[in-house]
Amino acid sequence: MRNLMVTGGAGFIGSNFVRYMLEKYPGYYIVVYDKLTYAGRLENLQDVAERFAGRYAFVRGDICDAAKVRETIRAYNVDTVINFAAESHVDRSIMNPDAFIKTDVYGTYVLLEAAREFGLERMHQVSTDETYGEVQTGRSKETDPVAPRSPYAASKASADLMVNAYHVTYGLPVTITRGTNNIGPYQYPEKVVPLFVTNAIDDLPLPLYGDGLQVRDYQYVLDHCEAIDIVLHKGEIGGIYNVGTGTEMRNIDMARLILRLLGKPESLIQLVRDRPGHDRRYALDVGKIRALGWEPAHTCEEAIEKTVRWYVENEWWWRPIKSGEHYREYYRRQYEGREIK
Repeated sequence: MRNLMVTGGAGFIGSNFVRYMLEKYPGYYIVVYDKLTYAGRLENLQDVAERFAGRYAFVRGDICDAAKVRETIRAYNVDTVINFAAESHVDRSIMNPDAFIKTDVYGTYVLLEAAREFGLERMHQVSTDETYGEVQTGRSKETDPVAPRSPYAASKASADLMVNAYHVTYGLPVTITRGTNNIGPYQYPEKVVPLFVTNAIDDLPLPLYGDGLQVRDYQYVLDHCEAIDIVLHKGEIGGIYNVGTGTEMRNIDMARLILRLLGKPESLIQLVRDRPGHDRRYALDVGKIRALGWEPAHTCEEAIEKTVRWYVENEWWWRPIKSGEHYREYYRRQYEGREIK
C-alpha cells in the first residue's frame, strides 16, 4: 500500500484524510480524484499542494466516468482506492435523489469494477451510520441489517451492499467504515454545525429542525481519519467497522453549546418545520474498531469546541461560500417559510 487514490479527496473528510496520511506516512503517494462539485474545493487542499508537492497529485474527474478512473489508476500505478466521493447531504437528497443514485451507487460500482480489473490491494468504502436507519434504543452493530430512511442513506446502504457483494463474489479485498456525524475544518457550511457556527458569528438565526431533540454522535474529523487509517492497515478484509465517539448529544444541546462558546444568546435558536423522515436517533456500538486499538481523541463537546474555534479563525474560507449565489439559493429553498411560530 503505497500509491493511494482518494476519491472525493477535495471534500470535507477526504481533504482532512489526505493531509493526515501524507503527514503520517512519508513513503506514501496520494492522488486526489475529485469532480469539484459545490462542496469539493481546491481551497481545501491548497496547503497540501504546497507542502507535499512531490507526493501529491490532483486529477479532476467523476467516479462515474469509468475510462477516466481506469486512466488515473494506470497513470499513477494506484494500488489502493479510498472512496469518499459521494453526494452526502440528506436535505439535498430529499430535493434531488437522482444525483445521489448516480454518484453514490453507480460511481461505487465503477470503482469496484476498476479495482477488480487492476487487482488492487484494497478498495475501502467510507460509509455512514445512517445506513442503519433510526435507532430508538440500544446501539447499531456491524452485523445489524441496514434500514435506510432517506434517499442519501439508501444510496450509501446500496453502495455498501455492492462492496460486500464484490468481496463475496469476486474475492475483492474490501473494507467499510460507517462513521457518525463528522465535524471540523473545511466542512461546507450548509451542514448543521458549521451552519450554526457561522450564522451565530453573524447573529443570524440557527434553523433547528422540529423540537431539536434528535440525537447524534458528533465526532472530530481527524479521529475518523485515524480510524480509517487503522482499518486500512489492521482491519479484516471484508470487514465493516463502526466509527464514532460512542456517546450522544441532542441537537438542541449542540446548538446551545455553540452559542455559549461564541457568547451569543439562545434566542438565536429558531425552530423550523422538521424535514421529512427525519431520523430521531443514531447510535453506534464502536467496540469492534476499539479492539483494533483505536480510541477517539475528542468527546462530542471537545469536537464542537475545536470546530467552533476553526471557523472563528478561518473566515477567509467560509465567507466567500456563504456570500455566493449557489449557497444563498439553497438556503432560501431550504429554510424560507419553515419557521415554527
